[in-house]
Amino acid sequence: MSDLPTLYAIDFGTSNSLLAAANARRVFDPVPLDPSAPDPTILRSILCFPDAGGAFVGSDALRQFIEHGAEARLLRSIKHYLGSRSFRGTVIRGRQLTAEQLVGSLLRNMRQRADAFFGTEVRRALLGRPVHFDGGDDAFAEGRLRKAAELAGFEEVHFLPEPIAAARAFGAAADRDEVALIGDFGGGTSDFTVLRVGPRALERADVLAVGGVAVAGDALDASLMRTRVSKHFGAEVQYRAPFGSNVLRMPHGVMQHLCSPAHLSMLQRRDIASFLADVRRWSVSDEDRRRLDQLTTLVDDTQGFQLFEAIERAKRELSSAPRAEIAFSYPGIEVREPVTRPGFEDASRREVDAIARCLEDTVRSAGVAPGDIGVVCCTGGTAKVPRIAAEVRRLLPAARLEQFKGFHSVVEGLAREAQAVERGGAAP
Repeated sequence: MSDLPTLYAIDFGTSNSLLAAANARRVFDPVPLDPSAPDPTILRSILCFPDAGGAFVGSDALRQFIEHGAEARLLRSIKHYLGSRSFRGTVIRGRQLTAEQLVGSLLRNMRQRADAFFGTEVRRALLGRPVHFDGGDDAFAEGRLRKAAELAGFEEVHFLPEPIAAARAFGAAADRDEVALIGDFGGGTSDFTVLRVGPRALERADVLAVGGVAVAGDALDASLMRTRVSKHFGAEVQYRAPFGSNVLRMPHGVMQHLCSPAHLSMLQRRDIASFLADVRRWSVSDEDRRRLDQLTTLVDDTQGFQLFEAIERAKRELSSAPRAEIAFSYPGIEVREPVTRPGFEDASRREVDAIARCLEDTVRSAGVAPGDIGVVCCTGGTAKVPRIAAEVRRLLPAARLEQFKGFHSVVEGLAREAQAVERGGAAP
């Protein structure tokens, strides 16, 4: 019997993606998909399409984007597009690519790298999926993800909710019987599972409730962009239209695109670009025109990724320091914006409240009291935000709070489930 994988376990994330594997006899460790990354098993979910041709992912995408400058398209947070019916595609090198084709390009690259690593060809996949996709139309989004996997070359596709996958990984290490809550805080969604764990195999009846909300790391970054950074790019511009007497402000809808890592490229649309050019002409001050010039450079030179990287660095710094600076420099753009932890927590109050409500609702759906939960296990990068941890402690004061396996818990749980599928089992 061959000791090669027969089913790939894929954690396709908003920010990062991982791949492990299984056959009926064993579970394989996560694959080093990106040898140039600090952790080779973590592939950043970014795509680069240079005008010269080709499609690149992860560290290769960043390298190609740096080499080609403005003559390349860099896309991040592409998972957000799956649940948006209004997003029908984007033009790359004169060709319209759908959300399924964009995601499929990344999944195909993952599959090919894993095939090369194992020296085999696997055409079956178990993909993690959030409880609720961004956009709220879960059946539509899952259908798109299935189509993307098929475009990537997979002929058989299974799904498992990501919090259940994390629960599988946690349950395998449990040494006592108790009620646990697993919190998976990623880039696009925050997902929760309430379950009974113990020194035994996880069964369907052990899962008491799952819940999720499409609010996580990207939304926290967006809160900093909205409250601290967007003013540098015209959010507070005032203008007066020809033959009008009223002083107008930048429409909120336009700035919403600026505050989304996934949707910033929408500002390149011809109608929006034309409107912004008009606003620049009609602006009431030189400073407003300067800030709109910064916005034009940001969009035309596709510097949104780097700007959000600077915002995310400051957010991470605030996890261990009381203050940080959002610093971004580029020819024609200069941003130096101080931010404090209390300021960040105030800016992100709406987002954190939404996560906390989802956690409360999930516990309530499980039919247990908050005091019955003995342990909370948090995974994902956003779990390190102090305000998130504080809310978990406030809502579940009797529980032990544990950090679990960083970015790997979901893919390891998916791999365990993949082995169960190969043995003829099913998701709990």
